[in-house]
Amino acid sequence: MRNRLLRLSIMLLVAVLVTGCETINPYTGETQTSKATKGALIGAAAGAVVGLASGDNAVERRQHALIGAGIGALAGAGIGYYMDVQEAKLRQKMAGTGVSVTRIGDNITLNMPGNITFETASSNLNGDFYRVLNGVGEVLNEYDQTVIEIAGHTDSRGSDEYNLGLSDRRADEVGDYLEGQGVMPLRIITVGLGEDMPVANNSTAEGRLLNRRVELTLVPVTG
Repeated sequence: MRNRLLRLSIMLLVAVLVTGCETINPYTGETQTSKATKGALIGAAAGAVVGLASGDNAVERRQHALIGAGIGALAGAGIGYYMDVQEAKLRQKMAGTGVSVTRIGDNITLNMPGNITFETASSNLNGDFYRVLNGVGEVLNEYDQTVIEIAGHTDSRGSDEYNLGLSDRRADEVGDYLEGQGVMPLRIITVGLGEDMPVANNSTAEGRLLNRRVELTLVPVTG
């Protein structure tokens, strides 16, 4: 039931975003296609972004907690600008790594596929994944006004129960590593989704590799 509701929420989100195609850039005064629309279309086409699996309420609680802890809230046009700069830094850091960076509205999602994250049936980080997470950690520490949702996913091999536990461990492993890089634990939410949100066909090795992934979604801290 929870997963059906998540899928419905994502579909509704994309539908809403696509209705607002043109915006005015507050810094240049130019009319432009909104990043929300671009991100929605990219996400829908590539299946790379599953949305906030932990739910809006969980994120809002973290936002309020961070504000209470002294992390300032972003507001107005400053939100988009803050995420623009952070997005550019992440794209620079992730270039050539195989990690995709997708923008939907003011949220940024990093899709980290299985060839650089974890071996099959394992929650141990691949060697190449350390360099990727080091780059992510640098940007997260520089731009600390975000909540970070880490969602773990698996392919369909194994039981539902096993895959759910494995995805939880994978998300926790990434969260623990980022904490070790200095990222404030209060900013991090981890969630395991098991095999329930594939982005490719599980009947092929290539598809299973894409499904065995971790997604980091960055949400700005707002009042």
